[in-house]
Amino acid sequence: MIPIIYENNEIFIIDKPAGLAVQGGQGVVHSVDRDFAEQTGQKVYLVHRLDKDTSGLMVVAKNPVAAGKWTKLIGSKIVKKEYAALCAGKMPSKSGVIREEVVQHGDSKAAVTHYQVEKECTVPYETENGSGEIPLCLIKLQLETGRMHQIRIHLAKNNCPIAGDDQHGNFKMNKLLKKVCKIKRLQLAAVRLTIPLDEGERMFEVSTPFSI
Repeated sequence: MIPIIYENNEIFIIDKPAGLAVQGGQGVVHSVDRDFAEQTGQKVYLVHRLDKDTSGLMVVAKNPVAAGKWTKLIGSKIVKKEYAALCAGKMPSKSGVIREEVVQHGDSKAAVTHYQVEKECTVPYETENGSGEIPLCLIKLQLETGRMHQIRIHLAKNNCPIAGDDQHGNFKMNKLLKKVCKIKRLQLAAVRLTIPLDEGERMFEVSTPFSI
């Protein structure tokens, strides 16, 4: 069952599990648009995406009119999306704004990510090839733009890739993290969502599914 955090006559807000694709397709057995429709007994309409391995808050519309409305709202700055990421590395400062273009479909597009380092630590390790320490940090992030894989790309470019990110991160480090810290998947979650409702702005939040 996919947890429902909130529901009104237009939308559901769900807590998508990590490992569940948002949209079905060839070779995809389970997805939000299919599984959640079966769970609720009604057709649902996707208005934004989360990567398969990213868990957390998502808006799903109940009808085409609501889908059009919420697609526009989420694409604007009215809806605020905040994420938590467990990263292997150290950011250049405790807080700041990353402004680096992201390539989408062959075109470079402006991308802006605000970040705040919440906690830092080091994890000692010993392997047959030697010993050392892995720097880890827990980062909260807020998107100003919504490019595909924006957070993952921005953190990797700052030498602080998300743990478990085998597409944009450090494959060698991920292998070590899997062995030492038992981290087996991308450590990224959508933990807070602030949206406009008829009764005013409202914030929804779920707990961060990883810690240091």
